[in-house]
Amino acid sequence: MSASDHPYRRQPQKAFWRQAVQERHFLEIRDWYTRKWPIGDLAIATAGSCFAQHIGRRLRAGGFRYLDVEPAPGFLPPQRHLDFGYGMYSARYGNVYTTRQLLQLLQRALGEFTPAETAWRSGSGWVDPFRPTIEPEPAGSTDELEALRRAHLRAVARLFEQADLFVFTLGLTEVWLSRRDGAAYPLCPGTQGGEFDAAEHVFLNLGYEDVVADLEAFIARARSIRNDLKILLTVSPVPLAATAGPDHVVSATSYSKAVLRAAAGHLAAKHDFIDYFPSFEIVSSTPMRGAFFNPDLRTVVEDGVEHVMKQFFAQHPPPGRPSGEARPATAPSPDDVVCDEEILAAFGDGDELPARR
Repeated sequence: MSASDHPYRRQPQKAFWRQAVQERHFLEIRDWYTRKWPIGDLAIATAGSCFAQHIGRRLRAGGFRYLDVEPAPGFLPPQRHLDFGYGMYSARYGNVYTTRQLLQLLQRALGEFTPAETAWRSGSGWVDPFRPTIEPEPAGSTDELEALRRAHLRAVARLFEQADLFVFTLGLTEVWLSRRDGAAYPLCPGTQGGEFDAAEHVFLNLGYEDVVADLEAFIARARSIRNDLKILLTVSPVPLAATAGPDHVVSATSYSKAVLRAAAGHLAAKHDFIDYFPSFEIVSSTPMRGAFFNPDLRTVVEDGVEHVMKQFFAQHPPPGRPSGEARPATAPSPDDVVCDEEILAAFGDGDELPARR
């Protein structure tokens, strides 16, 4: 190449900060995302951290083929669905915050991993260590708990037999594990059932290599069931509610999101069947000026969710609706999102156990 001909001359405007960001109002920033492939007629399943609930609900409301393998029973009033974990995701697994949880969820559903710790005492009853807040009250016996778990895992297995597209929102790198078998919990034992025992439980902050290895193992096993399964990764913009590590919670958040974003980008670049959607950047990057966060500087306002989904729907028009239209006919409120991690915030004020939601 000569001095007058170089790659930057052929880059689009979105590649230049001044043209793409500096000279635009932040709501007018364009070209956040270009899809790898269409999703219009695919059977879609979702999982992930709290923010993933927004994505799943809007896909459902937009008329996509959204899978729900554990629908609410007809006798349960709609206003009670979330109390029992219905409608949060494509199955009643609750929030799946980490890649280790995701991998083990699939392994458990396929009968390839059975954790040693199967029940946590909570009050006079029992809760599932792997979805301790999925119902408002503990089960009356471990037998009841086991029956509920078996039915749930059978449904999860069906999900991976039926899904054409799996949308996963990466949320956290911090995870509590069993020292006996490495089982990954969504919450620290003792915070919402069970008892914490340093001899039995250990904290791990997953690194980049850990996250990539977990996702690669999950992808390989999931695609052994559906060899044409597509995967869309995104990273939650919601900061940590609390950290179990030594760093300030802001630094812990930066580490977690950087690791997850790097891992997602690596895998999307490596595999043509994996796409990445930048919900994290659309909400949290500096051009957005924090405008999409509530006064707590953590939870995302409804306009922020709508702006994220506007960018998504611009590339994936909902069936029967104009390209780029963001708001479904019945947009859910962000206040309806169930976020188990917020339980941890209460412990900063003292040692009282927060009430079950």
